[in-house]
Amino acid sequence: MPQDDRVRLSRLAVLIACAIAATAHIGKPTAHAGKPRWQTLPRPPAMPRADAEGSVEVGGAKIFYAVYGQGDPVVLLHGGLGNSAHFGFQLPALLDHFQVIAIDSRGQGRSTRGTAAISYDQMATDVVAVLDKLAIPRASIVGWSDGGEVALKLGIGFPDRVDRLFVFGANYDASGSKPRSGPSRTFAAYSLRCRSEYERLSKAGLPYNALVGALLPLWRGPTGITRDQLRAIRAPVMMADGDHDEVIALDQIEEMSRLIPNAQLKVFDAASHFALWQDPDNFNQALVAFLTAPAPAMPSALSAVAAPAAPPPPPAPPGGPAPRDGPAKKTTADRSSLTGER
Repeated sequence: MPQDDRVRLSRLAVLIACAIAATAHIGKPTAHAGKPRWQTLPRPPAMPRADAEGSVEVGGAKIFYAVYGQGDPVVLLHGGLGNSAHFGFQLPALLDHFQVIAIDSRGQGRSTRGTAAISYDQMATDVVAVLDKLAIPRASIVGWSDGGEVALKLGIGFPDRVDRLFVFGANYDASGSKPRSGPSRTFAAYSLRCRSEYERLSKAGLPYNALVGALLPLWRGPTGITRDQLRAIRAPVMMADGDHDEVIALDQIEEMSRLIPNAQLKVFDAASHFALWQDPDNFNQALVAFLTAPAPAMPSALSAVAAPAAPPPPPAPPGGPAPRDGPAKKTTADRSSLTGER
């Protein structure tokens, strides 16, 4: 059989498996009748069998990856405590256009923890190691929450390896976290789900609470990302979030979309930090449209660094809502709870 026919049959098999898995989950998002959508936590469909799986050793850890389909490469980076199967709603939409590389972040999913401390910089290095093993010179990055922080680190530290960045639910400093006294119900449910999946998938040999403890410093400490670094990102970026995000201040997402020279803003209505599960159709439409759009003209590195921040708009009237492109809130809340709210 010619190689092109084998590739088409392989892609067809993956798409059929995705369709079957998605059909099994039809109705799941409406199972919480009476709740606003942003308070629900639909379960994504199972990922199909990958075309290839493997791991790469870096920093004393084995970083797991799975490869699906053919085309320009897109890397999926999940949120804290999770695993790459959390993109079960997104994979079918991407396979029509891209080769997808789904990575389990260090110490999570099927990746081991290794000797290096878990940090966003280290996880960015892990992603580059996966790209190197697969001989992929450049890729677009889709990052959710912690994965979004890693995506930004890749855009800052490895600009020649990045085509585009779709960053959902990620801030750049503590002022972008909402103050709260405890975990929300959605995050509590998310943590329980992650615990069950971790215990089933993990090869790290560590209890789930040890993983939470290893990630807490990331959520409580600074990301190490500055405004000047955001201004210097050369890749096209989509900054996105839900309008009911439980932990991230939308003000800062909007600010980041202004600081990054080639950035757009997307806010998902009636959705939270889990919009990719709560509103997958609109999420996927925005994601694919961004990744397939013609590349805009790139600003020079010098002009990107020198570009001043846009002036803030007039404040909202007393008692009224904050303007959608308003300045970031200045709070000192950290980004964590005992359930790992990131």
